[in-house]
Amino acid sequence: MLPGILGLADSQANVRRKTTYWGPYLIVALAGGIGAARFLEGLVRVLPPKQITIIGNVGDDIDFYGLHVSPDLDIVAYTLAGLVDPKKGWGFRGDSFECQNWLRRYGLETWFNVGDRDLATHIYRTIKLRQGKRLSEVTQGLVRRLGLQVRLIPATDDPLQTYIVTAGTSMHFEEYMVRLRTIPKVRGVRFQGANSARPAKGVLNSIKEAKGIIVSPSNPIVSIGAILAVSGIRSALRRAKGKVVGISPIIGGKTVKGPADKLMKATGVKPSATGVAEFYSDFLDTLIVDSIDRKLVPEIEQIGIRAVVTNTLMRSMADKVRLARKAVSELER
Repeated sequence: MLPGILGLADSQANVRRKTTYWGPYLIVALAGGIGAARFLEGLVRVLPPKQITIIGNVGDDIDFYGLHVSPDLDIVAYTLAGLVDPKKGWGFRGDSFECQNWLRRYGLETWFNVGDRDLATHIYRTIKLRQGKRLSEVTQGLVRRLGLQVRLIPATDDPLQTYIVTAGTSMHFEEYMVRLRTIPKVRGVRFQGANSARPAKGVLNSIKEAKGIIVSPSNPIVSIGAILAVSGIRSALRRAKGKVVGISPIIGGKTVKGPADKLMKATGVKPSATGVAEFYSDFLDTLIVDSIDRKLVPEIEQIGIRAVVTNTLMRSMADKVRLARKAVSELER
């Protein structure tokens, strides 16, 4: 445990003062897929994993081959377990695709890649859900069986899916992302089921009791945005006792991986670190931005958010640990 974590909140005028509070979970992280998972690899090396609660995106969840697939939850779990394919950032390292090859031979669509080991996860999840288990219960069961000590909670146990609106139609995010490779021009994003979705058990209490909250470097619109679309989560972040620190996934106006910049522009959000700050402005205390975006610091601080400059690219484990330490140090201010 870092000794400074119990220190008083920052007293600068442009940062909301927070009182100290000790709860059972020290740090809460909001997480999407690949970018978040890489950051979390560093965080579990900076803080004891038992003190970390991860609230994961389920907007990407999809039924495929009759199975319930949770892409972002699985990416986080596989990555922290040291099992993820490092080149793709998803799926199991060294996985085979024999089942999918035979499904293709039988004439089924196979644009959504599912490896054989990965398939076991989805079969397990689907069986447990059909037995009446909640997604949050099933997810924690998977986490334990992978030998992890973090707490991984889906934002909601209720149906919630991200849809991309294009000219004259809309499609599931995975279809836009994987099958169509983000080619269609985006006109909007909607979260199907958001009106009825409620936070999974433990989500709101974790935010309330957290000493600090980190918004991972994930797509603000469809990863973190899907989490925020669940009723009560955004307001809980506004009321949080712990400081909220975000990491911009946008560097020099572009995303490192994925279509975040495209989606931000399509939904009226500036594709920049300033745009990220504005999108989170109602609950964010501090935003960590890349050195390339140093010139945006005055703009961000005009919003009332402290801006911190560092190298946010995560090319190595040392980079991930360094960025995680920077985020935790900001929570200690």
